[in-house]
Amino acid sequence: MTWREAMRSALYGPAGFYTGGEPPARHFRTSAHVSPRYAGAMTVMLRELDAKLGHPGRLDLVDIGAGRGELLGQVLAEASADPSLARRICARAVEVTSRPDGLDPRIGWQASLPARITGLVIASEWLDNVPLDVAELTASGPRLVLVDAGSGAERPGPPPGPADLAWLCRWWPLAGPGDRAEIGAPRCQAWAGVLRRVERGLAIAADYSHGKAARPCQGTLTGYREGRVVRAIPDGTRDITAHVALDACADAGAAAGAHGALLTSQ
Repeated sequence: MTWREAMRSALYGPAGFYTGGEPPARHFRTSAHVSPRYAGAMTVMLRELDAKLGHPGRLDLVDIGAGRGELLGQVLAEASADPSLARRICARAVEVTSRPDGLDPRIGWQASLPARITGLVIASEWLDNVPLDVAELTASGPRLVLVDAGSGAERPGPPPGPADLAWLCRWWPLAGPGDRAEIGAPRCQAWAGVLRRVERGLAIAADYSHGKAARPCQGTLTGYREGRVVRAIPDGTRDITAHVALDACADAGAAAGAHGALLTSQ
């Protein structure tokens, strides 16, 4: 199958890495797990945004790919020092797994994004898990890479479709035979879809990324298991991830009507 199909099944299928019941935090940690300073920074952003929005009656706080709700719980704890702010926060975790036991009852839990958002959206290391295809330049032109889900063995497949070819030409041109690219169009579409739902507010994506001037010639597709980098075998036993072309996502967001995109380091 293509890598996009394989990632979708391995991560989000019935026995997938994120849906099979095992806590992903056993295998890797994000900023929300490492230090309360990340939640503190997001709380500062939320307070500043609240002021800019004129202190709305409801202030949405949406965490996409929320894990077990760690970040939302930390932000709510930080915000509790300001009762006026805390009582207006509508915190929602967007996650494909079931709601964890003992989660703060103030945190809503849902599988899809709210239709309309006024407030702050946080996507911490979410886009790198949006499934995508891999292309490789062969003697006969770009070809999608096909992968065996059980072994990870690869072989060349059909050419990418017109839309994917256009994305490659613009954002990740392949220079020589053997060069590989991860076709980030699904991530662009996913991020644009988030921004279309933000009526008033701010959306933050924090992720591993690269820019057009420095795309890695062999791509970044890899696996994580029990805290270690492992081979990317899409069998459901490990995280499968690839760095994000955030410059392309920002452009897609602007095309969707968002304003004021800023690319910066954490």
